[in-house]
Amino acid sequence: MRRKSAERRSITPDPKYGDQLVAQFVNYVMLHGKKSIARKIVYDAFAQVEERSGEPGLEIFQRAVENVAPLVEVRSRRVGGATYQVPIEVRAERRTALAFRWIIQQASKRSDRSMADRLAGELYAASRGEGAAVKKKDDTHRMAESNKAFAHFRL
Repeated sequence: MRRKSAERRSITPDPKYGDQLVAQFVNYVMLHGKKSIARKIVYDAFAQVEERSGEPGLEIFQRAVENVAPLVEVRSRRVGGATYQVPIEVRAERRTALAFRWIIQQASKRSDRSMADRLAGELYAASRGEGAAVKKKDDTHRMAESNKAFAHFRL
């Protein structure tokens, strides 16, 4: 039996927007401990999104994360020699983590010049319910829906 589950560390809110979600997102964008560069990328992306849509960048970001965060996912479960894809509800922390990961992955696959441009494009598309990150969420939901018959194997 395990002793104790790890306690959640609290993140200090972002200095510019005063939002914990943005601070968390900056940490996901960050590579090799270069937080100032990650902040610059995120802030530039927010500025570009504001320019494009005329709405505050923070609102667009929050809507994008909401649109990308999955409600259910499938997990592999072995039962009697067969492996089943069992649909499982996603915890709140994992939802945001997956949303961040998918937005950043899909943004880096885009063909714009800088990462800020790519991220801005992906955030804008996701906030409107379009884009590759939203498609990934829809695929995940579709997969869970098609494997609903195995829900009784839930972990």
